[in-house]
Amino acid sequence: IVNAVYNRIAVDVAEMDIEHVRKNSDGFFEETLDDELNTCLTLSANIDQTGRNLIKDIVMSMFDEGVVAVVPSSTSSNIITNTSFTVYEMRTARIKQWFPKHVRVEMYDDETGTKREVTLPKRAVAIIENPFYSVMNEPNSIGRRLISKLNLLDVIDEQLGAGKLDVIIQLPYVVKSPLKKQQAEARRRDLEEQLNNSKYGVAYADGTEKIIQLNRPLENNLMTQIEYLTNMFYSELGICEEILKGTADEKMMLNYRNNVLEPILTAITEEMTRKFLSSTAITQGQRIFFIQNPFKLIPVANIADIADKF
Repeated sequence: IVNAVYNRIAVDVAEMDIEHVRKNSDGFFEETLDDELNTCLTLSANIDQTGRNLIKDIVMSMFDEGVVAVVPSSTSSNIITNTSFTVYEMRTARIKQWFPKHVRVEMYDDETGTKREVTLPKRAVAIIENPFYSVMNEPNSIGRRLISKLNLLDVIDEQLGAGKLDVIIQLPYVVKSPLKKQQAEARRRDLEEQLNNSKYGVAYADGTEKIIQLNRPLENNLMTQIEYLTNMFYSELGICEEILKGTADEKMMLNYRNNVLEPILTAITEEMTRKFLSSTAITQGQRIFFIQNPFKLIPVANIADIADKF
Protein backbone atom coordinates (compact mmCIF):
# COMPACT_ATOMS: atom_id res chain seq x y z
CA ILE A 1 0.00 0.00 0.00
CA VAL A 2 2.67 2.50 1.04
CA ASN A 3 5.09 1.59 -1.74
CA ALA A 4 2.30 1.97 -4.33
CA VAL A 5 1.64 5.53 -3.10
CA TYR A 6 5.34 6.41 -3.05
CA ASN A 7 5.90 4.99 -6.53
CA ARG A 8 2.88 6.82 -7.96
CA ILE A 9 4.05 10.17 -6.61
CA ALA A 10 7.65 9.56 -7.72
CA VAL A 11 6.58 8.68 -11.27
CA ASP A 12 4.33 11.75 -11.50
CA VAL A 13 7.10 14.03 -10.22
CA ALA A 14 9.55 12.57 -12.77
CA GLU A 15 7.05 13.27 -15.56
CA MET A 16 7.39 17.00 -14.98
CA ASP A 17 9.97 18.85 -17.08
CA ILE A 18 12.79 20.07 -14.82
CA GLU A 19 15.18 22.28 -16.78
CA HIS A 20 17.97 24.81 -16.41
CA VAL A 21 16.33 28.02 -17.63
CA ARG A 22 16.73 31.76 -17.69
CA LYS A 23 13.96 34.02 -16.42
CA ASN A 24 13.32 37.58 -17.51
CA SER A 25 13.20 40.63 -15.29
CA ASP A 26 9.53 39.92 -14.46
CA GLY A 27 10.37 36.42 -13.18
CA PHE A 28 8.82 34.56 -16.12
CA PHE A 29 10.36 31.86 -18.31
CA GLU A 30 12.50 33.24 -21.10
CA GLU A 31 14.60 30.38 -22.50
CA THR A 32 16.02 26.97 -21.77
CA LEU A 33 19.81 26.89 -21.42
CA ASP A 34 21.33 24.04 -23.42
CA ASP A 35 24.29 23.24 -21.16
CA GLU A 36 25.74 20.33 -19.20
CA LEU A 37 23.50 20.89 -16.17
CA ASN A 38 20.37 20.86 -18.32
CA THR A 39 21.59 17.66 -19.99
CA CYS A 40 21.85 16.04 -16.54
CA LEU A 41 18.26 16.99 -15.72
CA THR A 42 16.66 16.11 -19.05
CA LEU A 43 18.79 13.51 -20.83
CA SER A 44 21.55 11.72 -18.93
CA ALA A 45 22.24 12.25 -15.24
CA ASN A 46 25.08 9.73 -15.08
CA ILE A 47 26.29 6.58 -16.79
CA ASP A 48 23.51 4.53 -15.15
CA GLN A 49 20.51 6.89 -15.05
CA THR A 50 18.55 9.16 -17.33
CA GLY A 51 17.35 12.52 -16.08
CA ARG A 52 13.89 11.16 -15.25
CA ASN A 53 15.30 8.13 -13.47
CA LEU A 54 17.41 10.43 -11.31
CA ILE A 55 14.37 12.51 -10.31
CA LYS A 56 12.42 9.36 -9.47
CA ASP A 57 15.39 8.06 -7.46
CA ILE A 58 15.55 11.38 -5.58
CA VAL A 59 11.86 11.23 -4.65
CA MET A 60 11.89 7.55 -3.61
CA SER A 61 15.05 7.99 -1.52
CA MET A 62 13.59 11.14 0.04
CA PHE A 63 10.44 9.25 1.03
CA ASP A 64 12.42 6.34 2.50
CA GLU A 65 15.04 8.33 4.41
CA GLY A 66 13.28 11.65 5.01
CA VAL A 67 16.19 13.54 3.43
CA VAL A 68 18.41 12.81 0.43
CA ALA A 69 21.62 14.30 -0.93
CA VAL A 70 22.23 14.93 -4.63
CA VAL A 71 25.99 14.94 -5.22
CA PRO A 72 27.76 16.26 -8.34
CA SER A 73 29.76 13.13 -9.11
CA SER A 74 31.57 14.63 -12.11
CA THR A 75 32.44 18.33 -12.27
CA SER A 76 34.81 20.70 -14.05
CA SER A 77 36.74 21.38 -10.82
CA ASN A 78 37.07 19.98 -7.32
CA ILE A 79 33.90 20.83 -5.38
CA ILE A 80 35.76 20.69 -2.05
CA THR A 81 38.25 23.43 -2.90
CA ASN A 82 36.30 25.46 -5.50
CA THR A 83 33.03 27.33 -5.09
CA SER A 84 32.35 27.62 -8.82
CA PHE A 85 32.06 24.50 -10.96
CA THR A 86 30.18 23.00 -13.89
CA VAL A 87 28.16 19.84 -13.22
CA TYR A 88 28.59 17.01 -15.73
CA GLU A 89 27.03 14.15 -13.74
CA MET A 90 25.07 13.83 -10.50
CA ARG A 91 23.88 11.02 -8.24
CA THR A 92 21.74 10.50 -5.16
CA ALA A 93 23.52 9.67 -1.91
CA ARG A 94 22.49 8.67 1.60
CA ILE A 95 23.49 11.06 4.36
CA LYS A 96 25.37 9.14 7.04
CA GLN A 97 26.57 11.93 9.35
CA TRP A 98 25.97 15.65 9.80
CA PHE A 99 28.56 18.33 10.52
CA PRO A 100 28.14 22.13 10.85
CA LYS A 101 29.27 22.86 7.29
CA HIS A 102 29.80 19.38 5.86
CA VAL A 103 27.92 16.12 5.40
CA ARG A 104 29.25 12.59 5.17
CA VAL A 105 27.42 10.72 2.42
CA GLU A 106 27.37 7.18 1.10
CA MET A 107 27.30 7.16 -2.69
CA TYR A 108 27.84 4.72 -5.54
CA ASP A 109 31.20 4.89 -7.29
CA ASP A 110 30.78 3.96 -10.96
CA GLU A 111 34.54 3.50 -11.34
CA THR A 112 34.82 0.66 -8.82
CA GLY A 113 31.20 -0.53 -8.78
CA THR A 114 30.99 -0.19 -4.99
CA LYS A 115 29.56 2.26 -2.47
CA ARG A 116 31.91 4.57 -0.63
CA GLU A 117 31.62 7.24 2.04
CA VAL A 118 32.95 10.73 1.47
CA THR A 119 32.73 14.02 3.38
CA LEU A 120 31.62 16.96 1.24
CA PRO A 121 30.81 20.63 1.93
CA LYS A 122 27.11 21.45 2.25
CA ARG A 123 27.46 24.35 -0.21
CA ALA A 124 28.18 21.87 -3.05
CA VAL A 125 25.62 19.17 -2.19
CA ALA A 126 21.87 19.54 -2.73
CA ILE A 127 20.25 18.37 0.53
CA ILE A 128 16.54 17.83 -0.16
CA GLU A 129 14.20 17.25 2.78
CA ASN A 130 10.86 15.53 2.35
CA PRO A 131 8.07 18.16 2.53
CA PHE A 132 5.82 15.43 3.98
CA TYR A 133 8.35 14.31 6.61
CA SER A 134 5.83 14.56 9.46
CA VAL A 135 3.41 12.28 7.57
CA MET A 136 5.88 9.71 6.20
CA ASN A 137 9.05 9.64 8.29
CA GLU A 138 8.32 10.77 11.85
CA PRO A 139 8.55 7.81 14.28
CA ASN A 140 4.86 8.16 15.25
CA SER A 141 3.58 9.37 11.86
CA ILE A 142 0.63 7.84 10.03
CA GLY A 143 2.96 6.35 7.41
CA ARG A 144 5.15 4.58 9.98
CA ARG A 145 2.14 3.32 11.93
CA LEU A 146 0.58 1.96 8.73
CA ILE A 147 3.81 0.16 7.81
CA SER A 148 3.99 -1.29 11.34
CA LYS A 149 0.41 -2.60 11.14
CA LEU A 150 1.01 -4.12 7.72
CA ASN A 151 4.15 -5.88 8.99
CA LEU A 152 2.15 -7.23 11.93
CA LEU A 153 -0.53 -8.52 9.56
CA ASP A 154 2.16 -10.28 7.49
CA VAL A 155 3.51 -11.98 10.63
CA ILE A 156 0.06 -13.26 11.58
CA ASP A 157 -0.60 -14.49 8.03
CA GLU A 158 2.74 -16.31 8.03
CA GLN A 159 1.92 -17.98 11.33
CA LEU A 160 -1.48 -19.10 10.08
CA GLY A 161 0.05 -20.53 6.91
CA ALA A 162 3.04 -22.20 8.58
CA GLY A 163 1.44 -25.67 8.57
CA LYS A 164 1.30 -26.05 12.36
CA LEU A 165 -1.51 -28.09 13.90
CA ASP A 166 -1.86 -25.96 17.07
CA VAL A 167 -3.41 -28.72 19.21
CA ILE A 168 -3.60 -29.32 22.96
CA ILE A 169 -3.48 -32.87 24.32
CA GLN A 170 -5.46 -33.44 27.50
CA LEU A 171 -3.83 -36.36 29.32
CA PRO A 172 -5.77 -38.62 31.72
CA TYR A 173 -3.66 -37.62 34.72
CA VAL A 174 -2.65 -34.44 36.52
CA VAL A 175 0.64 -32.96 35.26
CA LYS A 176 2.16 -31.34 38.32
CA SER A 177 5.05 -33.44 39.52
CA PRO A 178 8.37 -33.54 37.60
CA LEU A 179 7.82 -37.21 36.71
CA LYS A 180 4.37 -36.56 35.21
CA LYS A 181 5.78 -33.60 33.24
CA GLN A 182 8.48 -35.84 31.79
CA GLN A 183 5.83 -38.40 30.81
CA ALA A 184 3.70 -35.66 29.18
CA GLU A 185 6.71 -34.33 27.27
CA ALA A 186 7.54 -37.86 26.09
CA ARG A 187 3.95 -38.32 24.93
CA ARG A 188 4.06 -35.04 23.01
CA ARG A 189 7.30 -35.99 21.27
CA ASP A 190 5.83 -39.38 20.43
CA LEU A 191 2.84 -37.77 18.68
CA GLU A 192 5.14 -35.39 16.76
CA GLU A 193 7.29 -38.29 15.57
CA GLN A 194 4.21 -40.24 14.47
CA LEU A 195 2.96 -37.31 12.40
CA ASN A 196 6.38 -36.52 10.91
CA ASN A 197 7.13 -40.13 9.96
CA SER A 198 3.65 -40.90 8.65
CA LYS A 199 3.14 -40.67 4.90
CA TYR A 200 -0.33 -39.15 5.24
CA GLY A 201 0.13 -37.43 8.60
CA VAL A 202 -1.84 -39.96 10.66
CA ALA A 203 -1.17 -40.66 14.35
CA TYR A 204 -2.95 -42.60 17.12
CA ALA A 205 -3.96 -41.49 20.60
CA ASP A 206 -5.05 -43.31 23.71
CA GLY A 207 -8.80 -43.65 24.34
CA THR A 208 -8.49 -41.69 27.56
CA GLU A 209 -6.69 -38.76 25.89
CA LYS A 210 -8.52 -35.76 24.51
CA ILE A 211 -7.14 -33.67 21.63
CA ILE A 212 -8.32 -30.07 21.24
CA GLN A 213 -7.59 -28.31 17.94
CA LEU A 214 -6.90 -24.57 18.04
CA ASN A 215 -6.04 -23.60 14.48
CA ARG A 216 -9.29 -21.79 13.77
CA PRO A 217 -9.26 -18.48 11.88
CA LEU A 218 -8.21 -15.73 14.25
CA GLU A 219 -10.56 -12.76 14.59
CA ASN A 220 -8.83 -9.43 15.13
CA ASN A 221 -9.38 -5.81 14.23
CA LEU A 222 -6.12 -5.39 12.32
CA MET A 223 -7.82 -4.96 8.95
CA THR A 224 -10.15 -2.31 10.37
CA GLN A 225 -7.17 -0.42 11.79
CA ILE A 226 -5.26 -0.75 8.50
CA GLU A 227 -8.22 0.59 6.52
CA TYR A 228 -8.53 3.53 8.93
CA LEU A 229 -4.79 4.31 8.78
CA THR A 230 -4.80 3.99 4.98
CA ASN A 231 -7.61 6.53 4.65
CA MET A 232 -5.82 8.86 7.09
CA PHE A 233 -2.58 8.43 5.12
CA TYR A 234 -4.34 9.33 1.86
CA SER A 235 -6.07 12.36 3.37
CA GLU A 236 -2.93 13.74 5.05
CA LEU A 237 -1.00 13.45 1.79
CA GLY A 238 -3.86 14.91 -0.23
CA ILE A 239 -4.40 11.99 -2.61
CA CYS A 240 -7.25 9.58 -3.24
CA GLU A 241 -7.73 6.07 -4.58
CA GLU A 242 -8.91 7.41 -7.94
CA ILE A 243 -5.43 8.90 -8.53
CA LEU A 244 -3.77 5.53 -7.89
CA LYS A 245 -6.29 3.81 -10.16
CA GLY A 246 -5.91 6.41 -12.91
CA THR A 247 -9.60 7.33 -12.91
CA ALA A 248 -9.35 10.76 -11.20
CA ASP A 249 -11.09 13.66 -12.89
CA GLU A 250 -9.54 17.01 -13.75
CA LYS A 251 -10.35 18.66 -10.40
CA MET A 252 -8.85 15.75 -8.41
CA MET A 253 -5.70 15.81 -10.51
CA LEU A 254 -5.39 19.59 -10.20
CA ASN A 255 -5.65 19.35 -6.42
CA TYR A 256 -3.12 16.49 -6.45
CA ARG A 257 -0.66 18.51 -8.53
CA ASN A 258 -0.96 21.64 -6.41
CA ASN A 259 -0.91 20.00 -2.97
CA VAL A 260 1.41 17.00 -3.49
CA LEU A 261 3.60 17.34 -6.58
CA GLU A 262 4.25 21.08 -6.40
CA PRO A 263 5.82 21.06 -2.87
CA ILE A 264 8.12 18.17 -3.84
CA LEU A 265 9.17 19.77 -7.12
CA THR A 266 9.74 23.11 -5.42
CA ALA A 267 11.93 21.49 -2.76
CA ILE A 268 14.04 19.80 -5.45
CA THR A 269 14.42 22.76 -7.81
CA GLU A 270 15.06 25.41 -5.15
CA GLU A 271 17.79 23.35 -3.49
CA MET A 272 19.45 22.56 -6.83
CA THR A 273 19.29 26.23 -7.81
CA ARG A 274 21.07 27.48 -4.70
CA LYS A 275 23.70 24.71 -4.68
CA PHE A 276 24.50 24.06 -8.36
CA LEU A 277 24.27 27.63 -9.70
CA SER A 278 26.74 30.36 -8.78
CA SER A 279 25.71 33.72 -7.37
CA THR A 280 26.51 35.32 -10.72
CA ALA A 281 24.30 32.88 -12.59
CA ILE A 282 21.41 33.46 -10.18
CA THR A 283 21.83 37.24 -10.57
CA GLN A 284 21.60 36.76 -14.35
CA GLY A 285 18.21 35.09 -13.90
CA GLN A 286 19.28 31.45 -14.19
CA ARG A 287 17.18 28.92 -12.31
CA ILE A 288 16.46 25.21 -12.04
CA PHE A 289 12.77 25.32 -12.87
CA PHE A 290 9.93 22.83 -13.30
CA ILE A 291 7.41 23.41 -16.06
CA GLN A 292 3.82 22.16 -15.90
CA ASN A 293 1.76 21.70 -19.03
CA PRO A 294 -1.62 23.30 -18.19
CA PHE A 295 -3.35 21.45 -21.05
CA LYS A 296 -2.09 17.98 -20.16
CA LEU A 297 -5.21 17.13 -18.13
CA ILE A 298 -7.70 18.55 -20.61
CA PRO A 299 -9.40 16.17 -23.10
CA VAL A 300 -8.80 16.92 -26.76
CA ALA A 301 -12.52 17.45 -27.30
CA ASN A 302 -12.47 20.45 -24.92
CA ILE A 303 -9.48 22.21 -26.50
CA ALA A 304 -11.59 23.87 -29.24
CA ASP A 305 -14.10 25.19 -26.71
CA ILE A 306 -11.28 26.58 -24.52
CA ALA A 307 -9.58 28.25 -27.49
CA ASP A 308 -12.90 29.80 -28.53
CA LYS A 309 -13.46 31.27 -25.03
CA PHE A 310 -9.91 32.62 -24.90
